[in-house]
Amino acid sequence: MRLVFMGTPDFAVPTLERLIADGHDISLVVTQPDRPAGRGRRPVAPPVKEVAVAHGLATLQPRRLRDEAALQALAAAAPEAIVVAAFGQILPPPVLALPPLGCLNVHASLLPRWRGAAPVAAAILAGDPRSGVTIMQMEAGLDTGPILAQAEEVIRPTDSTGSLTRRLAALGADLLARTLPRWAKGEVAARPQDDSLATYAPQLKKEDGRLDWQSPALDLWRRCRAFSPWPGAFTRWQGRLLKVLEAVPLARGTDALAPGRVGLLAAGEARARSAYAELLPPSGRVLVVGAGDGALALLHVQLEGGRPVTGDEFVRGHREVVGGSLG
Repeated sequence: MRLVFMGTPDFAVPTLERLIADGHDISLVVTQPDRPAGRGRRPVAPPVKEVAVAHGLATLQPRRLRDEAALQALAAAAPEAIVVAAFGQILPPPVLALPPLGCLNVHASLLPRWRGAAPVAAAILAGDPRSGVTIMQMEAGLDTGPILAQAEEVIRPTDSTGSLTRRLAALGADLLARTLPRWAKGEVAARPQDDSLATYAPQLKKEDGRLDWQSPALDLWRRCRAFSPWPGAFTRWQGRLLKVLEAVPLARGTDALAPGRVGLLAAGEARARSAYAELLPPSGRVLVVGAGDGALALLHVQLEGGRPVTGDEFVRGHREVVGGSLG
């Protein structure tokens, strides 16, 4: 099938690679412009562009799809269908109307739940037991188009947005590969979404990662996972930024620790106070911080200007943290 592919980040790469492996004629790959990154702020190509270039595919990086040059290039590519996976721009009506088989989107949620830019983080934040991927036919609304296929994926207690996104990317690539030929043959019946069940996942901001120690430990734990790798969960200690890289909630017997107050528990004691004991170390000491309900065990942290360390290592290097406060 002759296709145009639109995508930008790592999430989109498995879908593009699967379309290539399945022998589709990809006449054009559309991705976001190169962005400055790193200390030198040199332009860096998005992951999708790197894959496209490696396979000798034509690429287009428009700042706006509405630009006349971009519309002409898409028309010249003459796709039967356009496949979209985390592209990063809204498709204007002329693009949506271009291919005879429509524009199909690989979305990282079980629509209509978590429409929008950050569905994986939103699912973890909400404590959803499962997530998944949806293949939908795109229309003018934000992730509102009819559903062609869905597949579920369990959210594990160890999942961050990074780890869950990687599994959903592979799941989405496989689901699209199975759905696309059946869609072309007219064997798939699109079903409309129930808008009354819709929830929205807005784009993340840096400030979202700040931990409020008045919140319940379970909520803080979900934030640490949902905001990994970006924007990252963080607090402050002695005026310096302290990143919380990995944490586990404690519940039983930790109410005496005031919100933000730092304590230290033996690993066995911490495990006895957590519903997620398997995530805690089997021995040693555990750095804990009081929350609005329960406490949060900080397994790995990174102080501004330092390297990532375990909570126990952090205490050995900064003994004065125990008994002090964060935030």
